[in-house]
Formats: sequence, structure tokens, C-alpha cells
Amino acid sequence: MDQRVPDGTTQAAGGKPHTRRWAAQRWLVDNIIEANGIDWDQPRSVYLNAPCGTEASADFAAIRQQVKKFADCSPAFEAMARKREAKAVAAEEAGQPVTARNNYFIAAIHWGAAQWPLEENNARNLADNERKRACYAAYARLADHHVEPVWIPLGEKRLPGWLHLPPGHQGGRLPLVVSLPGMDSFKEGIVQLYGDPMLQRGMAVLALDGPGQYESPVLDIYFTMENWRATGPALFDWIAGRPEIDSGRVGIAGRSFASFFGTILAASDSRFRSCAVSATCHEPGFHTIFEEASPTFKMRFMYMSNFVDEDAFDAFIRDVTWEDDVGRIACPYLCLAGECDELSPLEHTERLVGALKGPKQLVVYEGSRHSIRGPAANNGPHPQTLIADWTEARLRGDPLASERWFVEAGGRVQKTPLRGLAPVP
Repeated sequence: MDQRVPDGTTQAAGGKPHTRRWAAQRWLVDNIIEANGIDWDQPRSVYLNAPCGTEASADFAAIRQQVKKFADCSPAFEAMARKREAKAVAAEEAGQPVTARNNYFIAAIHWGAAQWPLEENNARNLADNERKRACYAAYARLADHHVEPVWIPLGEKRLPGWLHLPPGHQGGRLPLVVSLPGMDSFKEGIVQLYGDPMLQRGMAVLALDGPGQYESPVLDIYFTMENWRATGPALFDWIAGRPEIDSGRVGIAGRSFASFFGTILAASDSRFRSCAVSATCHEPGFHTIFEEASPTFKMRFMYMSNFVDEDAFDAFIRDVTWEDDVGRIACPYLCLAGECDELSPLEHTERLVGALKGPKQLVVYEGSRHSIRGPAANNGPHPQTLIADWTEARLRGDPLASERWFVEAGGRVQKTPLRGLAPVP
């Protein structure tokens, strides 16, 4: 029996990953969802709503009411996506381009969210992906800034992305942020509909689904360490053909599992000038997230890695770590972490940061879990704002003192030096 679906082919019927915990605990997951709603494992409806703005709040409130079990997730988002798409079409036909673009954007987010529980390349996943792309392309056509689909050659395949230029850009070479989604999110939700913090600071954003991330498995591009190590050089090859991008000012931003992907990406090419990650997944082998957290995480990552057999995946993931790559990172590195991260114990992040040879900053939020929220984030440096300001400064060439910040619940920041590193030259 083939334990891993062969690369270069879509998963056939019956290609859905199977795990022991999912089979044994499905009834628990459904009961927890009935008691706690769609945000049972992480604030999913919050981070999906965030890029859409307040107009979409009623959508997500309705979805929170509708989802009572795991099987409700995709239908609830699909139904809301159809409503928003119909509103967008009607608005465009009525000559209301701003209303149309808002609704196309929100519809794309709903279509993308509907894909999350679909851990195989079946007809439903492919159809939802097609509608997501179509709605986002319609939004891009009407957007208040330049948005275009891009494809990054990686071997014989191409990684999917969307390139955003700041509103009002009239020429000249821009700094670029390569922005990566987490395990359960997608590139269309990275850049906010309005007021995006990176764009507002004059930086272009390449929102990218890297190897194994969301649309990439649909295109048969799966997670491997080799694929991520090849992605950095592939990005700079693509950047060389983009006259609006300054190849000497390229940074990385990644959240959740992209804190790991972004770290490997930063190590893959010395031309990156910054790497900022948050909501960490830094445990070698990822035992905590895959064996102690919601069983959906392991199912999702098996799909991302093109595995259907759990034992084969366990043997594969056991050796997946940043430890062989981190020594090659020379650019400044920012890491935001929750003190009580339930998916990746803080000790692993502290060990990673300690191994970095370049300038680095570790910011730990008191009492916060994996999703950095609560009093410390509310009263202290806001995570998204901190990352945007930090990235802008690094791509501008400002020096960085290596420090550990501990953000107390009341907002006070305790700063202590990290040893052995000099400021950015």
C-alpha cells in the first residue's frame, strides 16, 4: 500500500488522511463545537472577519450561530459566500464598484474558509477554490490599489500568490514583504480590505501560499523541507523581473505555522533583510500541536504534506525541525510569542532565538496563548502594529539592538538584552 500519495498527482477518491485520534475523538469534537462554537480550537471567526472589516461582522455572527458540529463548517461558509457573491454581482451591474469590490472580497474569504475542513482534493474543494479565486480576482479588478495574481516558478510547478502595491503608488522601487498564512488560513486573507498596516507604511506585499499551504496542495505542491528551502531562491528569481520591487529590501512575515515556514524561508536565501513571525510553532517534530491539541491540526497537515497514512506521517514529521537551518539566518529576526502557548511550548521558541546568530528580538506576551490576545496585547504593543513598524524599520536599514521583551498584562514592557549579538550594520 502506498502510504503517501505520489507527488505530481491529485489525491484520488479515498485519499483523505486518516488518524486514530480523529476516529476516536470525532464525537468529542462535535460536542465541543456544539458547546463552544466554530472558535473551539482558535479564534477562527475573528481572524477571518478581521481583514473584511465591520461590514462582515453580521456574516460571522450568523455562522457562529449555525455551526453546531464539524460537518456544518463548510456548508455555513459556502452559503454565506454565495450571498456575498450575489450582492457583489448586483452591485457591479448597478454601477456601484466600491460596494461590489467589498462584497467580492468578503465572498472570497468565505469561499476560502469553506475549504478549511476539506482535507483532500475532491470536487468540492476544487470548486470552492475556483470560486475563491474568481471572487478575489473580481475584487482585484476593482480594488483601491494595484492587486495582481502572480505565480512563482518552483521546479516544474508554480506557487500561487497575490501582489499588492501600496495605494497611490506612482512608480519607483518598493520594499517587499513576503507574507505567509498559517496552517488554517490562506493568502487572500493576509492583506486587509482597507487600511492594511504594511501597505499603509509604503511596503508592497506578496501574499503567498507556500509549499503545502492552502491552494498549493490543490496544485499538487506539498510541504517538504526541500520545497521550502528552494522557495527563497525562487522568490528572488521572480523578484528580478519585477521593476517595482527593490530586491535589496525584501522581508518575511509569517504567523502561526508560518512562524516555522518563515524561519526556513529566511534561512534559504541570505538576501532576505528581515523576518518577523508570531504565534509560534517551533517545537521540533510538533508533538504538542499534533498529539495534544485538536485532532484537526494533524489531519490538515497530513493533507498539506500529501500523506494518507498516519504511521508514515509520524515517521516523516519526527525529523522536521529548524535546527539544521537556523544557523544560516543572518537577517534581523523578530518573534512574538504567547507565554502560555498551548500549541508550541515557549521553551522551543526560546531555544530557536538563542541559536540565531544575527540581530534578534523576542517579545513574550504575559498570559497569552497561541493566538496572541488578551490584556498584554491590548494594553502593550499591538502585535500587528509592532510587526509592521519593526519590518518598516528593518527594510529601511535602521539598527536593531538584540533584546527580549516581556509584555505584562498591564502593558508595561520589561526589556533585557540578548547576548552575543551586535546591532544591524
